[in-house]
Amino acid sequence: MKKLIVAAVALGAIVAAPAFAGDDMAGMDMSMKPSASKTSSSAALTDAEVRKVDTETGMVTLKHGALENVGMPPMTMAFKAKNAAMVKQIHQGDKVRVRVENVDGTLTIVKLEKQG
Repeated sequence: MKKLIVAAVALGAIVAAPAFAGDDMAGMDMSMKPSASKTSSSAALTDAEVRKVDTETGMVTLKHGALENVGMPPMTMAFKAKNAAMVKQIHQGDKVRVRVENVDGTLTIVKLEKQG
């Protein structure tokens, strides 16, 4: 019985492979690196709203617009702050402009400007 199951799974994988081998995504840059057009706005800031501040961990939860440089659509997500001073200057509900970058594999707020 086990041999029949293994054979069925193997056959299924072979039959399904061509469905995934198509060129539907041919030409797409999946490297997550900014393209030449995005590089020109490499210092761009994104509008966001502070949803939560955790001073102990240095994490800030933001409801943010698209983060083009890291390929992220608008959403609400927690990010590590680059330094403690950033965390201390903001509170829940504040409107801010941020720059998020991938720092050693961690999405990190590298620049933060509090809006009036």
